[in-house]
Amino acid sequence: MAEAHDRRSLPHGRWARFLRAVPAASGAAVMATGALSIGCGLLGAGLSSGVFLVLGCLIWAVLAAAFCLRLRYEGERWRRETATPPALTSVAATAVLGTRFALLGWTGAAVPLLCLAVVAWLPLLTRVLRHRGRKVPGAAYLVCVSTQALAVLTASVALDSGTRWLAWPSAGLVVLGLALYGVTLERFDVGELRRGKGDHWVACSALAITALAVSRLADAAAPAGPLRWATGAHDALRLAGIVLLGLALAAYAVLVCCEIRWPRPRYDVRRWSTVNPMAMTALATIAWSVTADVGWLRTLGDVLLWVALLAWAVTGVAAVREGGRPAGPPPVN
Repeated sequence: MAEAHDRRSLPHGRWARFLRAVPAASGAAVMATGALSIGCGLLGAGLSSGVFLVLGCLIWAVLAAAFCLRLRYEGERWRRETATPPALTSVAATAVLGTRFALLGWTGAAVPLLCLAVVAWLPLLTRVLRHRGRKVPGAAYLVCVSTQALAVLTASVALDSGTRWLAWPSAGLVVLGLALYGVTLERFDVGELRRGKGDHWVACSALAITALAVSRLADAAAPAGPLRWATGAHDALRLAGIVLLGLALAAYAVLVCCEIRWPRPRYDVRRWSTVNPMAMTALATIAWSVTADVGWLRTLGDVLLWVALLAWAVTGVAAVREGGRPAGPPPVN
């Protein structure tokens, strides 16, 4: 009865129909676009970085409108979708855009996005964890990715503003994200490496964004850093971050081999969850080239970023051809 009432109340305009067709997993497109904006900024390509940032903000605005439309008119669908991992892409996407603003020094824009992401994160995370199954797809790693995206944004705001106390919540989020990664790894269906539609790459994204978060904390903990943490903490974070980066690069290599062994050329909205890990691994590699002062990591990071840019372009063209519709059923928990 409630569902029928929702459908009778729905707006019938073209814009409303478009918003209803937007998949919940589309937040990964914002994550990938925002990550490439950060990457282009690191390459010194300011114009390209700005274009990606504007695109990311526009897609984010569309997804926010779709989220509000479903909450207002399709309560049953909203409750069903927010119990699945793709709903957490909204949190991660908001945090990635906020991080870009923080890196630009726009704290006034980054802080509201941080607050919004935190407000959405806890209830969505609780719902997703409550409805998870015994065997989960790659999208389930979004419980870790969204948490670590918040950690990166919180640490970035702390570094930009010199707000010492924000480093502690960021560190707590990193620890929680690692715990969520372990819980998800235990339930992950390894068969997804063969039959996954793109979201199986989120396992790599979780490691890469964790390494990036630790890099931000290590920068804050440096003796000459703005937060002036203890040297011992800085050394421990450097070691942990290098290990995490190594794991992320190993996961990247394994997933590339899986793509070669089991090609999946058809477009699916979950392919954006392939592009984002590629970009995030590049960012983590570049970040650690600076934090650990390892020159060859910068070269590797630049190469990986160009690969991510190519993957974004290919996926974007495929998305336009398909009208943004998923090629298969929506991902489930």
